[in-house]
Amino acid sequence: MANFCNHTTFVSKFEPQSVCEALKDEYWTTTMHEELNQFVRNDVWTLVPKTTQMNVIGTKWVFRNKSDDSGIITRNKARLVAKRIQSRRRN
Repeated sequence: MANFCNHTTFVSKFEPQSVCEALKDEYWTTTMHEELNQFVRNDVWTLVPKTTQMNVIGTKWVFRNKSDDSGIITRNKARLVAKRIQSRRRN
C-alpha cells in the first residue's frame, strides 16, 4: 500500500458546453476561480468605467479536459478568452 498513491487530483470527467453547466460542478468552479486569480496575480487587466469612446471586448469561457498518454483525465482547464470582434459592414 505504500506505493498506492502519493497524491490525488480531483477532476471532472465531462467538458461543460456552457458556463451554466460548469457552475454546477465544484471542480469546474474551482478551475474557473484559479483562472481569475491568475489575472490578479499577473496583473493582466484593470477594470475601468466605460466611456462613450471605448469599445467593450466580450469574453467567453473555454473548457477542456487534459489527459495523459494513457487517456486518463488529469486536469480540468478553464480559460477566459476574448471574443472575436466582428467588423461592422457598411451598407
